[in-house]
Amino acid sequence: MSSFDPAGACVVVTGAGNGIGAALAGALGARGARVVVADLDAAGAERTVAAIEAAGGTAVAAPGDAASVDGVAALIATARTAFGPIQAWFANAGVDRGRGLAAGEDEWALSLDVNVMAHVRAARELMPQWLESGGGRFVVTASAAGLLTMLEAPAYSVTKHGAVAFAEWLSATYRHRGIVVQAVCPQGVQTRMLTESGPLEEILSRDAALTPEQVAADVLAALDGDEFLILPHSDVADYYRARATDTDRWLSGMNRLQQKLDAAKETTDV
Repeated sequence: MSSFDPAGACVVVTGAGNGIGAALAGALGARGARVVVADLDAAGAERTVAAIEAAGGTAVAAPGDAASVDGVAALIATARTAFGPIQAWFANAGVDRGRGLAAGEDEWALSLDVNVMAHVRAARELMPQWLESGGGRFVVTASAAGLLTMLEAPAYSVTKHGAVAFAEWLSATYRHRGIVVQAVCPQGVQTRMLTESGPLEEILSRDAALTPEQVAADVLAALDGDEFLILPHSDVADYYRARATDTDRWLSGMNRLQQKLDAAKETTDV
């Protein structure tokens, strides 16, 4: 079993200006990591850095796009300049765009770029260094949607499945060379994404919406090992198992939830 001690390590957390990313960056800083806080929201990134430093930690803000080819390269250059070789990458940034088949081409493209291709682009840059040094850790914040689905949100569901699939591929390809890959798959978390999900909020909170700090604590605990799936909501494992063993029954259950959503929307529209 491989473990990762954040103390003294250079770690990058994307989407760290708010929510799970901010909580994760703070938890890593508290464990002694030198944290590169990346976010499109420059003010949010600076807030996270200030909180880490106020608690006695070390961090630097790296505002910008952590998804594009140039943005990923710039972020990695910033991290290496600030703190040296990167030991762990927490690919936390994600977007939820578009609803149903009305989701537009631009919403699908953005979802694919941020939720999948950002991980691919980061891995391309990181793997040569990690293969040479003998190891590294790549942690993807996916979602329970990446193991199951999220009603109403096809772009989110499909790209989060892609995020999990890419993480699986990385693990299968490089784990014998010291590279640990993990996928964090929470269900409802008390973030802006949840509060803006409309009727879905009740479904996503069915097994209790966790705080970002609770999710971060689970991720930090998982760094002591190398288990691929990190499931802050333990019930997700049961849902995932049910989906695999009796797919039609699981789909029927999801369709019943969709019917409840349809009814709720009809009531709202009246």
